[in-house]
Amino acid sequence: MSRTARRITATVLASGALLAAAALPASADGHDRGHDRVKPAPRSSVVLGKVQYDSPGRDNRSNRSLNDEWVTVTNTSRQAVNLRGWTLTDESRRTYRFDLRLAGRSSVRVHTGVGRDSRTDVYQDRNNYVWDNSDTATLRDSRGRKADEKSWGRHGRDDNRGHGRDDHRDHGRDNRH
Repeated sequence: MSRTARRITATVLASGALLAAAALPASADGHDRGHDRVKPAPRSSVVLGKVQYDSPGRDNRSNRSLNDEWVTVTNTSRQAVNLRGWTLTDESRRTYRFDLRLAGRSSVRVHTGVGRDSRTDVYQDRNNYVWDNSDTATLRDSRGRKADEKSWGRHGRDDNRGHGRDDHRDHGRDNRH
């Protein structure tokens, strides 16, 4: 093979290699810029806070005892969130449906018994306990997507027997004084 033929062959091979390298997908050369990657669901700014699942004193189903059982829902963002249509459910599928607007960086306690709803406390108007000693509270948005979940007893890491359990997290200030 002549010297000229070898140069032409080398040039053609080098050009082919260059074209092949340019045709590789960006992810193959370590420069994936997030295209075609599954993004995790955004974390909700509305979360479950403290849970009082074992009301103090005797479980006599009095309204006072029922209302000493509660779950705190906290808005960690600065903006108010419309909770209309959001739900709070236990493992037995007992469900409370919200109809309120939660101010930014504030909390509302969802009590089990009967009471008058306010900015800081809402009531499920039930005459029996909801939260068992081993249970899971699930908060879902108005589209049914899970916003947060908290378990205790055999499901969770709780050894506090329901006395204001919070997983050692502070999701914002609690408006109760």
